[in-house]
Amino acid sequence: MHMIIAMSPSPSPLTTHVLNTALGVPGSNMTLRLYQQQPLTTVWHRITTGTTNGDERCPGLITQEQFKPGVYKLHFETGQYWASMGQTSFYPYVEIVFTISDLGQRYHVPLLVSRFSYSTYRGS
Repeated sequence: MHMIIAMSPSPSPLTTHVLNTALGVPGSNMTLRLYQQQPLTTVWHRITTGTTNGDERCPGLITQEQFKPGVYKLHFETGQYWASMGQTSFYPYVEIVFTISDLGQRYHVPLLVSRFSYSTYRGS
């Protein structure tokens, strides 16, 4: 079962932000979903659905209790984001898959996006 959460400034061991690199502005109001891959079945389990705020952030992605070692996926609705501004995008969505191994660390996985490109990195 997944939950839709009200994005609050609660601390999360996993954070993200979206930067619209084409315009040099925050990627506000982009819908995203966080999934965790089930180790035995490799099925993706949705943890949360959220929307980036005016500061391009999506706080409260996952609670410390939900945060477990494993493979995670952030799914960003980039096509909807660009369509909301009257533009098209080559990428209807972007998925970033990554591994969490050390629960003692903080993980920051941002998306830098334009209509025809995107990149990411592991921050802290």
